[in-house]
Amino acid sequence: MSHSDHNTSTASIFRPASRRPASRRRMLGASAALLLPMLLPASGWAAGSYPSKAVTLVVPYTPGGPTDIVGRALGQALSQKWGQSVIIENRPGAGGNIGSAYVARSAPDGYTLVLGVTGSHAINKWLYKSLPYDPQKDFAAVSLAVVYSNVIVANPKFPANNLKELVALAQKNPGKYSYGSDGNGSASHLSMELLKERGKFNIVHVPYRGSAPLLNDVVGGTIPLGITGLPSAGPLIEGGKLKVIGLTTAKDYSGHNYPTIESQGFPDFDIAPFSAVFAPKGTPSAIVDKISADIRDVMSQPAMKERMAKLGLMPMPTTPEETQKFLAKQIAEWQKAVKISGASIN
Repeated sequence: MSHSDHNTSTASIFRPASRRPASRRRMLGASAALLLPMLLPASGWAAGSYPSKAVTLVVPYTPGGPTDIVGRALGQALSQKWGQSVIIENRPGAGGNIGSAYVARSAPDGYTLVLGVTGSHAINKWLYKSLPYDPQKDFAAVSLAVVYSNVIVANPKFPANNLKELVALAQKNPGKYSYGSDGNGSASHLSMELLKERGKFNIVHVPYRGSAPLLNDVVGGTIPLGITGLPSAGPLIEGGKLKVIGLTTAKDYSGHNYPTIESQGFPDFDIAPFSAVFAPKGTPSAIVDKISADIRDVMSQPAMKERMAKLGLMPMPTTPEETQKFLAKQIAEWQKAVKISGASIN
């Protein structure tokens, strides 16, 4: 999916449609006010009143991209559920590292979260020589939000119409053809490199700064092939300006019945980039559990599922424990992809 690396910060605020009436304040004696927190477990005390103010959800990419779209949909839904504003703050730059590092250093109170993605929390650990955070040690995993498909697309005039024909063409003419990706070390780039290794064919990688310029060049014929997020390419595919060679996931989450790579002779090829919510390390477990449960609730609503499906996104909310296990598996799998690609960023 396309993400620009401009280092700017912008914010939008989702406010609940209707505020709950403010509860009447009851006077407590000084001794009672001091005693009450001591009688309750710290985490329970915090979670019972959470959230009592606005929550900031940092999106470590620019506004308008798929991660930003997911963040805004999630923020709007949580705002309505919580009766509190959810501020979407875009902190792009360095492949998601800037916004992620900012949240890792934030107060562990549940009021600053990050919508981490495959790049920021699985790939960058192996791609960057020096990462300003550890995706596992510096965060409390909260919940997955969505997974999605990357898609290999071609200009309609390209001679290959499916993956079998593409592999045969590339094997017959090694190095003659090229493909564009969302950028060096991106999930789309690494997915294609894994496919090239398994299929034993060679096409030249051309990194772009996001899906918009890439798709423009494939449509215009400047480059014959591209791989990017299905939500970005979908309208051009439906409009007949691009043709699908194959999806990187085992299923088509968009419902269009596009062919998958797996169904075209590559068993177990199932690469699904993700978005997930993380809190700073040390956030009370009761708060993490509450946020996770609320995300699972709003992401499971029919309206949200329908909204995500139209974008080719599959809601997949998880418990904190499931999210931790998922992340560990993703980090291990992407290590191999980075090694195969030879990609590295200082």
